[in-house]
Amino acid sequence: MEMTVELFDSIINTSQDCVFWKDKDRRFLGVNQAFLDFYGFDSADVLIGKTDEDMGWHSDPEPYKQDELRVLAGRSTYKVQGKCIIRGEERDIIASKRPLYDDGQIVGLVGSFVDITDVLRRKNGLGGGQVVYSIDNLRKFAFFDRIIDEIGLDEILDPLTGVLSRAYSVKFVRSLIAEGRPFTFSMIDLDNFKHINDSFGHGAGDEVLKKVAKSIADASDGFGLAGRFGGDELLLIDLKNISQEDKKAFFESLFNDSGVFRNIMRFDNGESLITGTAGSATYPDDAFEYESLFNIIDKMLYLGKSRGRNCFTIYDSEKHSNIETTQIARRSIFEDMRDLRLDTEKEKDFEGKLKAALPRLCEILKISDLYYVLDDGRLRGVNDKSLDEPAGDISGLVKDDLYSGAISDQVRDDSPELFSALTGRGFESVLISRIRSNDQIQGYLICAVKRINRIWQETECAILYYFAGLLI
Repeated sequence: MEMTVELFDSIINTSQDCVFWKDKDRRFLGVNQAFLDFYGFDSADVLIGKTDEDMGWHSDPEPYKQDELRVLAGRSTYKVQGKCIIRGEERDIIASKRPLYDDGQIVGLVGSFVDITDVLRRKNGLGGGQVVYSIDNLRKFAFFDRIIDEIGLDEILDPLTGVLSRAYSVKFVRSLIAEGRPFTFSMIDLDNFKHINDSFGHGAGDEVLKKVAKSIADASDGFGLAGRFGGDELLLIDLKNISQEDKKAFFESLFNDSGVFRNIMRFDNGESLITGTAGSATYPDDAFEYESLFNIIDKMLYLGKSRGRNCFTIYDSEKHSNIETTQIARRSIFEDMRDLRLDTEKEKDFEGKLKAALPRLCEILKISDLYYVLDDGRLRGVNDKSLDEPAGDISGLVKDDLYSGAISDQVRDDSPELFSALTGRGFESVLISRIRSNDQIQGYLICAVKRINRIWQETECAILYYFAGLLI
């Protein structure tokens, strides 16, 4: 049989190993489908012409660079163990590479790798994992019924959370598409997960992941399967809730009634509110193949994050078909800080600086106006000139440079005047920064929104705090 380009592509793209090939400058020329699935890419365009360093896949890229330079000098490598970073999680891999020749000259390299993270964790007894799905649970689904006796649970399940691993979540989704069976695909990201790890330890983070994964599995028992995509991102493949109405009802239950999200989880050294952000779409209503479907749910997840997290976004073609990721992507915090400084540096007085920076702050912080309290103790808005309410007791609530959260009983008890002024305008959540000159408090900046579930991010707190410093 003659080796045609089509035959070569078919062989490469049916391989379960992640295959890639590069030029003599170590820049990507192409990858196979397994590689794209592993990193969650729609196409190879995102990496063509780039190196590993450009992609940021290694915490210490130098050993991997030297390894590839040795290959380009003529030495092949076989089953070299290493690590790569995928969606914020460092994974263990085994890679093999060899030179590519043309007319006797080395013109690049070809390599492949497999993810062995779960194998190592099982071997070393690490992770303190749980098992959510049994063989009988999985046999209810035709795809797993066909393979379960040969594969076994250890390979199918994520060793920490006990739900489907990333690889078998993707394989299950692809099998449903091949069968033409309708389903809803969702990605769920835990909000402020890094803060939980940093504040309470990685053991607490693991417990959160396990609890939320099992809760999602329980909520979809009998009609869907939960999986772990990587890091703090979970998946849900739902074969029941297909219509817009059913999807909305399910997610409202998941976020409000089931106890999966918006509840307090206690650890040995503290407690944290557990929330998540979800993006969802349906096959075949919204997309006909895996890559397009995944791109949509990723976009919907991103959109939910841009709106303040702690929410779900269900794809609606009339609302979302023309939204591009670049439209909802945020620039870096350093660019925002630079532009805020440029906005204000030509203004001499407090009011002038507020007005100059307000449009950019509204865009960054997703607010409609900025409010402030100065030493006269009155709450005012930059645009809302009708607001002039007493709020001199704000210091009773804001005892540090920053305060954020729902306008709750604590706000009412510590600052009743401020509570009355804010709730009278229908506000439900606030972010407040002190305006300080050295050790003297000059006033307060207030972001207020009519959404009690708004989760204020670290970057948003940093932006408001930075801007408060520009006003002095």
